[in-house]
Amino acid sequence: MSRTGEPGVEPGLRHGAGPELADRSEPAGKSHLADKVDAFFGSLGERGRVIVRQLPLSITVVLVVAAARVFHPDTLADARFQLALLAHTALFVLSAAVPWGRLPRGAYAVIPALDCVAIGFTREAGGPNFNVLSLLLVFPVIWLSVDRNRAGVILAVASTVLSTVVPAAAFAALPAQGPVLRTIFLPLVMAAIAVTAHVVAGTLYRQRQTLVRKDEALAEAAAESLRRQRLLDAVLSTVNVAVWVVDDEGRDVLTNKALETDAALCGAALSGPAPSGSRPRLFQADRTTPVPPENFPTARAAAGETFTDELYWAGDYDAGEGEEMRAYSVTARAMSSVNGNHAGAVITFAEVTALIRALSAKDNFVATVSHELRTPLTSILGYLELVLDEPGHEDIAEELRIVQRNAHHLLGLVNDLIAIASERIELTLQDADVAGLLASVVASSHAKATVSGVQLVLDVEEPLTARVDPGRMRQVFGNLVSNAIKFSPDGGRVIARAHRANSRVVCSISDTGIGMDGQEQEQAFTKFFRSARSRETAIPGAGLGLPISKTIVEGHGGSISLRSAPGKGTTVTVSLPVS
Repeated sequence: MSRTGEPGVEPGLRHGAGPELADRSEPAGKSHLADKVDAFFGSLGERGRVIVRQLPLSITVVLVVAAARVFHPDTLADARFQLALLAHTALFVLSAAVPWGRLPRGAYAVIPALDCVAIGFTREAGGPNFNVLSLLLVFPVIWLSVDRNRAGVILAVASTVLSTVVPAAAFAALPAQGPVLRTIFLPLVMAAIAVTAHVVAGTLYRQRQTLVRKDEALAEAAAESLRRQRLLDAVLSTVNVAVWVVDDEGRDVLTNKALETDAALCGAALSGPAPSGSRPRLFQADRTTPVPPENFPTARAAAGETFTDELYWAGDYDAGEGEEMRAYSVTARAMSSVNGNHAGAVITFAEVTALIRALSAKDNFVATVSHELRTPLTSILGYLELVLDEPGHEDIAEELRIVQRNAHHLLGLVNDLIAIASERIELTLQDADVAGLLASVVASSHAKATVSGVQLVLDVEEPLTARVDPGRMRQVFGNLVSNAIKFSPDGGRVIARAHRANSRVVCSISDTGIGMDGQEQEQAFTKFFRSARSRETAIPGAGLGLPISKTIVEGHGGSISLRSAPGKGTTVTVSLPVS
């Protein structure tokens, strides 16, 4: 994922700098030498590694010979000393000539073991002046001990003992206090060195393996991160929804192509207050009220607020409701850091101008058709009343009343359509007993409930006075009770409750009917929505009762909510302010 200002920035994807991108050049430099050493030893074969391990001792022996030539030239003339030097030479040649890679693993241990014996011969042949050569045993002892196999430690100690015993026996040296002490203490010292080298080597090996595993895990994580990054780039570049990621201070972290190619969004209409003299602005859903800077979506999201599908209009302030205004459905979700602190937010902007205009056109069409239908229906009802009032039609009076009842029902649907299309209802507020209104609706619904086998129960506190439109609230209660009875096709119980809660009047209608699942509940207050179960069981209705009830209740400054579960029933709660 490219960063702002870097070469190769992918069009449509802009990334802000993050504090997590620390400079890693220093640790890389520190590990550079170790990587070179690893690469060198890794390039050597088994034979090369044996030569490299033998080389320090061979070089030291050469230096001993040079020192002997200067300080003790007579020692070089000793045949025994020459044979010991020849043994060292032969061992170096052997380490270089033998194809150790073809032999069983660990076969090379014969070289350091024989080195110990050769060092013993060199020391004995050199006499007292060369007793210091016992220190050369450190080279083969460490070589044998650093192997992960503990047998190397045992072989190192045994080789040290042989370095004192074998030369003494070969040269038929008489036992003396010095050689006896050397035979005892030299193996002990070398054993301590061998054990220490073995432990240190084992610890380093385990640490190295841990680092290797961590490096592998880090490489896998980096590869997975890169794969997800490319996937995210592809997704963000493909979707036509604008995506904006900000940190907890509202600064840009990431945007996608859809956002950067939208002139209204990129013109600071949705990111912050418009600069002085700049025409693009952001408006609330009414298209005329400017949104204050502190309520801009990015400001609210950066502060940790979460919201879903909020409607904003962006465009020229002077355009009003003209074609230059564009509608956006904005959603924000907060992001949290590893320790749970607020770390920013993801904001999406879906351009819904066409959808809003289509819905507006639909509502206008519904309103127009409804008005056209209401006029003839009103006329039909008027003439029906005249016909029913005139004598001579007693033989068809029942049929005329059926026509009148259905015409009233149709007129009610038309009025509902008009109310839904206008999204506002004229209210005539007055002080009324809400409990009495609910009781009258329940009383008038008893006959319908009895036919459906539903037990209708009233549980109210009287009186519950509030400032409402009695006719409209009776309509709300009628819709809710009617729905409760209709959606209890197998009988059951419907309870209508009303009580006072502080400064509000709360009414609820509960049933034990078919209920709704979560997805259906989300759409319950949508115009013309009907659940799948109601369609399958042919329960009558137009899907307007709840939307109209919501409009009426919210017109009173109240709220309406729904709680339901499939097969367990539904409870609709209405909360109204007392005044």
